[in-house]
Amino acid sequence: MASIRSVQVDQPGDELRVTTREMPEPGPGQVRVTVEACGICHSDDAFVTNALPGVTFPVTPGHEIAGRIDAVGEAVPRWRPGDRVAVGWFGGACLYCDPCRDGDFMHCENLQVPGWHYPGGYADAVVVPATAIARVPDEFTAAEAGPMACAGVTTYNSLRRSAARPGDLVAVLGLGGLGHLGVQFAAKMGFDTVAIARGPDKEALARQLGARHYIDSTTQDVAVELTGLGGAKVVQATAANSAAMAATIDGLSADGELIVIGAVPTPIPVSPFQLIFQSRAVRGHPAGTARDVERTLDFAALTGIRPMIEEVPLTDAPAAYRHALSGKARFRVVLTTGL
Repeated sequence: MASIRSVQVDQPGDELRVTTREMPEPGPGQVRVTVEACGICHSDDAFVTNALPGVTFPVTPGHEIAGRIDAVGEAVPRWRPGDRVAVGWFGGACLYCDPCRDGDFMHCENLQVPGWHYPGGYADAVVVPATAIARVPDEFTAAEAGPMACAGVTTYNSLRRSAARPGDLVAVLGLGGLGHLGVQFAAKMGFDTVAIARGPDKEALARQLGARHYIDSTTQDVAVELTGLGGAKVVQATAANSAAMAATIDGLSADGELIVIGAVPTPIPVSPFQLIFQSRAVRGHPAGTARDVERTLDFAALTGIRPMIEEVPLTDAPAAYRHALSGKARFRVVLTTGL
């Protein structure tokens, strides 16, 4: 039996280690993907540290996967070996629960996430449900496509489904792995884009990415500045900082909404007065289905949007993982297999 390299965490909070395991075989309704690249997402740490229920150890993280199908199980009519595909947070839906019967696959009661419900993409190969795979356009390398299956679809989908329309003021809070994509999407979607970040040194990059306005949250009152620009129809909160999120609420316009995509367990302090009198809303947004990932990649290919990445070999995964979570990595760290 052939073997593959795989990154494994033996117990909650342990260091990552590179090991080998048997090549997985796809069952009915599944495909095997030869992994060419897999992004490191901050939410991977929730699995590594056992912060989410149902994680079974040892665990192989990774849900920003890009590669090629190399084997197809029974009852998979659409996909063929050689197809370039990506798999993100949405790692398959059951298709029979009530949300699935309503067509709401993202809120499937039995949603599968790579690295949580089955071995993820920090490996040479991964077996996934056929419902999880998105086609990758030729314009993208595998290393670019991986982060788009989670960070990309989350930022694009949350704006596409928001109340904002072209010409509206839209602010992106944070300019990291999510935020640098959020600014690009907001600008290319025709929004009057504001970037909010800490320090004056990030302004040049924010404007390079397409922001027309920049707010330095260390020296300026974010809500006052947003109000001075007419009020934000949408604030996309990518920074994992609940206090920073709360500081934007008074800068929302009437019927404005704070869309939370920066995952953090700390409560967001907000008064009902802030919401009621201006009909404002605070809501969360998960990533997106495989079809949403395809739409994200297609729009990005059309408009020239790309993630800013650091590529690191799979064999250096333990150090790359520490670097990605240290806060010193500027954007997205992507593991590459060389396959």
